Amino acid sequence: MKAAVLNEPNRPLDIEDIQIDRPGPREVLLRTSASGVCHSDLHLIKRGRGPIVPGHEPAGIVEQVGSDVTYVKPGDRVIACLSIFCGICDFCTTGRTHLCGGQMFDRQKGESPRLSRGGKPVAQMAQLASFAEQMLVPENALVKVRDEMPLDRAALIGCGVTTGLGAALYRARIEAGSTCAVIGCGGVGLSIIQGCRIAGANRIIAVDTQDWKLELAKKVGATDGVSAADGDAVAKVQELTGGGVDYGFEAIGLNETARQAYGMTRRGGTTVIVGVITSGEGLGLPGFDLVMSEKTVMGSTMGSIGFRVAMPRFVDLYLSGKLLLDEIISARRPLEEINLCFDEMEKGTAARSVIVFD
Repeated sequence: MKAAVLNEPNRPLDIEDIQIDRPGPREVLLRTSASGVCHSDLHLIKRGRGPIVPGHEPAGIVEQVGSDVTYVKPGDRVIACLSIFCGICDFCTTGRTHLCGGQMFDRQKGESPRLSRGGKPVAQMAQLASFAEQMLVPENALVKVRDEMPLDRAALIGCGVTTGLGAALYRARIEAGSTCAVIGCGGVGLSIIQGCRIAGANRIIAVDTQDWKLELAKKVGATDGVSAADGDAVAKVQELTGGGVDYGFEAIGLNETARQAYGMTRRGGTTVIVGVITSGEGLGLPGFDLVMSEKTVMGSTMGSIGFRVAMPRFVDLYLSGKLLLDEIISARRPLEEINLCFDEMEKGTAARSVIVFD
């Protein structure tokens, strides 16, 4: 099958023919229909070791199932999610499947690899590897979706949309009438904005350095746009709200913007860090203010959701017109143009690109 392979860090992906194994116990072979292009893929490209196939935001159709698979059958339309769950650990049995990790489903040393090239293993990003024509994944990475859901839009729900919607609806649990600020209006930030809108927030302030992203944010639910390219964005938000917002979201993954989200949060409010900050880096938040202002600072990974329950709900929101996905897709491209997607991402000229195979 054809796949985009990272062979060396910080280099363009190579389009190659690689081999994919047959499904083993509790494994499913998919025909990939579409895959979103996410910043986490870019992080892997910058620092990862090859050979590895990136991609973790896919939707597709089941082709074959291995033994002991009971949830899906050939022909089912599915979203694959990196929040693979085991179903038996403390996290799973207390309803926090997004914290499980599902490493027990990875093939072990001595077993044939799922992906290979010339007889040597090729790694999978997050046990998914969606920048390929086919995927071989654990059954517990999949959720079935309605037949009427377009798979190029369903793919976005696999990561970015869920990360943003879930941060607002499931992690922060925004109350109707709240005020919110969202720093970063890429695919995740735009989804946070939509989560705030769906929850009934009264005022939603989008913050970004690019005017076109602020305009797009208003199309999906922001009531105000604040440019961070000129002037103090924190002061602007505080002025607009008379002291700050109830909920400040960071959706970029930088220390500076995390501190800005904290600064935009009013006394007694909540700051939610959604962007993935580089491992080992601290936030440097003011401890005295944190205590005296009674602010809450929380992280949110993969929307803090049980994806087999939440993702079908998000599909329903899209099909009912409440969740806007078409508006945030900047381009649909074939696999051969995958590196162009990352170029546009780094330049900030795309909200969300989708690789399409069908």
